[in-house]
Amino acid sequence: MELFLFGAGGIALGAIVGYVARQLLVQQRSNSIEARLKKLIEDSRAEAKETLLEAKEKAAKVQEDAKREEKERLQQLRRLEERLIDRETSIDRRMQEGEKKNRELEERIERVKQIKTEVEESKGKIGKELERVSGLSKEDAIKEVMSHVEKNHSQDLMARVKKLEQVGVEDLERRAKNILTAIIQRLATSTTSELTTTTVSIPSDDLKGKIIGREGRNIKALERAAGVEIIVDDTPGSIVISCFDPVRRQIARVAIEMLIQDGRIQPARIEETVEKAREEIEKQVREAGEKAAYEVGIFDLDPRLLLLVGRLTFRTSYGQNVLQHSIEMTHLAAMIAEEVGGDVMIAKKGALLHDIGKAVDHEVTGTHVEIGRRILQKFGVDTRVIQAMQSHHEEYPYETLESIIVQTVDAISASRPGARRDTLEAYIKRLADLERIATSFPGVEKAYAISAGREIRIFVTPDKINDFEARNLARNVAVQVEGELKYPGEIKVMVIRETRVIEFAR
Repeated sequence: MELFLFGAGGIALGAIVGYVARQLLVQQRSNSIEARLKKLIEDSRAEAKETLLEAKEKAAKVQEDAKREEKERLQQLRRLEERLIDRETSIDRRMQEGEKKNRELEERIERVKQIKTEVEESKGKIGKELERVSGLSKEDAIKEVMSHVEKNHSQDLMARVKKLEQVGVEDLERRAKNILTAIIQRLATSTTSELTTTTVSIPSDDLKGKIIGREGRNIKALERAAGVEIIVDDTPGSIVISCFDPVRRQIARVAIEMLIQDGRIQPARIEETVEKAREEIEKQVREAGEKAAYEVGIFDLDPRLLLLVGRLTFRTSYGQNVLQHSIEMTHLAAMIAEEVGGDVMIAKKGALLHDIGKAVDHEVTGTHVEIGRRILQKFGVDTRVIQAMQSHHEEYPYETLESIIVQTVDAISASRPGARRDTLEAYIKRLADLERIATSFPGVEKAYAISAGREIRIFVTPDKINDFEARNLARNVAVQVEGELKYPGEIKVMVIRETRVIEFAR
């Protein structure tokens, strides 16, 4: 029992001792943590103080910088304000000076107007006084003075006129001749002569009977289907197709050649063959237009325009093939445009399309120029091209450089030797009209038309016409020829005045 009590007491004592030791240990640890916390708090406070001091220093520095920048800006604003004030002062001063000058100018203008009025009044008084003293009106006095000057100083006037002309004309003529000579030499094309008839060769005269047919049925059917007149005469190995329309004439030619090759010549076959020939000619027309455009380097034309261009291959003007004439003009126009600085493509198109109205001029009323203008406007062709082509017969004014180029190359192509051919009657009549116009003027002794009507030489009486009047005579003859005659190209009017002095020694 005692042992038990002793053990229990030991246990209780151990528990008490353990509890006290534990409390002591806890107390010791608590003091250690508090010390650490206290140190941390002190360190944090110290660090906060340092940070606050740094922040205060930075804030003071930023405040100083801001004050300094504000001071500099204020100084800049003061300088700008001073400059603005100076400018305003300068502007006010200039405005005052300008107003002063304007007032002075207005006063001068008024004085000039007043002086002008006085001068005009004085001139009027002087003129009236001169008229009263001389007994002549102003117009009569001018005529009298001009007559006196022309009479006494005509030679001086002629010399001055010639000198003025020779200053620039010689250089311009030399340059123009060089350009024209160069382009003509660069282009060499053959000329084609066409009439209103076409001759078809046949292998045998026996075929003439087949072409005529029984009671003329075949030839009548052929004429009716093709719209032409067929002449079968005694000429061996050929028959003649006559028609004003070259396209219909070519259709008839192709149809006859196809019928001769086939051998079956009868009315039903004739109609079928003519239709095939028409399709063949349309194909040839289209190919001719495309070939012409390709040859001159124009690739943006409407296909319907090319078809009309191709029809010109069967059209002639004064014996000259119109399509060949247009192609030749296009090459010439391109070369001249390059030389003088014109638009090459506009000049080329204007030259190629200048006679397009001739493709349908027998179907549509109006001149071929007006018909061509309407065609080009319908297909939306560039206005500059229309302006270039419409002036080649001087029906419209020259609005562009290209229009002058087209007119020039048209004259070159039409007037060169061998290009065109008039009928004998028209040729003789034109020469007679030229001489008639020249001899109708007073003072003309005789006149001769030479160079196939390209030149008219007029001989005047020297006692009746002086050099000054001879110049006016040449101009008047040229104007009357332009107004009364129609001709391709141009006609040179030359007035010749020869003075002969005869004296006899006895």
